[in-house]
Amino acid sequence: MLHKFKKIDYSIVFILVILMVISIMAIYSTTFGRPKVEGFSKNMIVFYVLGFVVFFGMSMINYKFIVKNYLYIYGLGLLLLVLVLFIGNEYYGAQGWLSIGGISLQPSELFKLCLIVMLSTLLARKKNRPLFFGRDVIPISLCVLPPLLLVLLQNDLGAVLSYIFIWIGLLWIGNIKFSHALIGFVLAVSAIVAGIQAYIHYHDEITSFLKDIKRAHWAERFDPWLVPELTSRDVLWQTYNAKLAIGSGGVTGKGYMEGTTIQSNRVPLAYADSIFVQIGEEFGFVGASVLLLLYFILIHRLVLIALECKDRVGAYLIVGIIAMILYQVFVNIGPFIGLMPLTGITLPFISYGGTSLLINMISMGIAMSIKVHTEENEDILGAAEQPSITELILKLFRRKPVQQEQPEQ
Repeated sequence: MLHKFKKIDYSIVFILVILMVISIMAIYSTTFGRPKVEGFSKNMIVFYVLGFVVFFGMSMINYKFIVKNYLYIYGLGLLLLVLVLFIGNEYYGAQGWLSIGGISLQPSELFKLCLIVMLSTLLARKKNRPLFFGRDVIPISLCVLPPLLLVLLQNDLGAVLSYIFIWIGLLWIGNIKFSHALIGFVLAVSAIVAGIQAYIHYHDEITSFLKDIKRAHWAERFDPWLVPELTSRDVLWQTYNAKLAIGSGGVTGKGYMEGTTIQSNRVPLAYADSIFVQIGEEFGFVGASVLLLLYFILIHRLVLIALECKDRVGAYLIVGIIAMILYQVFVNIGPFIGLMPLTGITLPFISYGGTSLLINMISMGIAMSIKVHTEENEDILGAAEQPSITELILKLFRRKPVQQEQPEQ
């Protein structure tokens, strides 16, 4: 056991400790003097203590155990997504939380890891051969479709987009043909441009349709980004004040707990989705740059682990984790600097939230397990010729014939 602890990348541990300090300080600043949320910084300390226990625990467990049970992990994740539709609690317009023993769990966050494990295992069975569209890409995409639909029913657009980003990232590193990737990129860009133009020109009709299907808050997130001139003051309130606060922070910021916009509570959910605004206003460009630099170093260390990994599935797992973190960072910060619509994604390791933090710490633990155990698992899925992904999935639905005993001669 001791020799495993020696193999841990303690530069990653050091970065996680710094992120913990930033998170607790930021949450304390954004909740001070507000009775309903004032204790959140103490809760975050508990979450982080539990998170580090999980991190080191996962580091000691051979990730081979996770890979071998990928179907059970994927199935359990789907079961939780179905369960939350019936007995889930609704917060901020999304029915996505389960209460278990007084603890709130968000299955859509947990399923990000389930999806990464599932897709990484399927791709590793290809032994780095080019992916065929009909035999490989389509079956993999079908694995992503059920959770997408379930999370859409929960009204969680941010999680849907994160699944798509993870899927694209793993397909790319999984050796998809360049021609297929180029066609997909052109189609995606065309669809996005056409969708934006359609939303602008048919805004009233689309808004009316979203209200009819009880998705009116989607329009409230796209309007400040695409049609601010048609958006009400109430809808613009969060993004407008967020941009004002970040801009007023200047180079070095106004000082800790001295941000006028944050301390006057003019930015909703400043301790959660909007926590980057606190950093921008109170620590300025320097503070925001330091935070982004920490993310860059963290991802750089993960890339190095993936490059050193002798097992393809381990490398794919790390790429999926990197895609998940990059998506969360970009989509959380993007709306506050006018790059994209507000989707309600937490900032990794910084925003308040037990489920989000624990999922990210488990992810880091899996990455560390790959580093610790990489010499023990040289290509655990590549020792023999593996079936195609289509054959693997179809095999799950085939009944094995019953072996009949041969009569004694």
